[in-house]
Amino acid sequence: MPPSALRDRKRERTRRALLQAAVELFEGRGYEETTVADIAAAADVGTRTFFNYFASKEELLFPAQDERVRAAVAAIASRRPGERPVEVLLRALRAAGDNPGEHLVDDLNARIAALRAQVSRTVPAVSGRAAHAQLVAQREIARQLHTAFPAELDEVGAAALVGAVVGAVSGALTVLFQSPVAGVDGERLHRQIHETTSRVLQPWLASSTKMQVGPMH
Repeated sequence: MPPSALRDRKRERTRRALLQAAVELFEGRGYEETTVADIAAAADVGTRTFFNYFASKEELLFPAQDERVRAAVAAIASRRPGERPVEVLLRALRAAGDNPGEHLVDDLNARIAALRAQVSRTVPAVSGRAAHAQLVAQREIARQLHTAFPAELDEVGAAALVGAVVGAVSGALTVLFQSPVAGVDGERLHRQIHETTSRVLQPWLASSTKMQVGPMH
């Protein structure tokens, strides 16, 4: 194996170790009670090494945001002939949800998602980061959707459609994550996330063949 590939694997192991340590500490001790030094020590690395991977403690709760957006954009770009904007959007959001990043298996990703939702309710820094991340993602997805369907969706229409669907999913997941996740099986939690998201999106999907989304002027 080339030296560069070995370095990449080592970096990925360290990154995952930091995420795993953070999740376990957040669940057991609490987010605000856990320090960067605690996480680094639990992962058996130094604090300086931590900052080589994450700029801050709250960034640990958003480890694959860019990858999710890229997955959604790729799904829009690969739209099929005859697909309506709503159908493409739903497929893009499912692609984003099913692609948390190669470094995150379903168990860990589900626990991070639950922690992110719970901590956002009480920690302003995380709440602000979550709101900003969602806004940036929605803007990019809406921009790509408008580009894919310029005759059917103008910029306002695309933004409205994305905001409505993403808002519905976010609201449902907020309720799902009201209870603490400590001790909850990550695979079971991932299934709950998938089932809840599918249930929320089903009415949109069922009506997508009937919807005629015209340009908004």
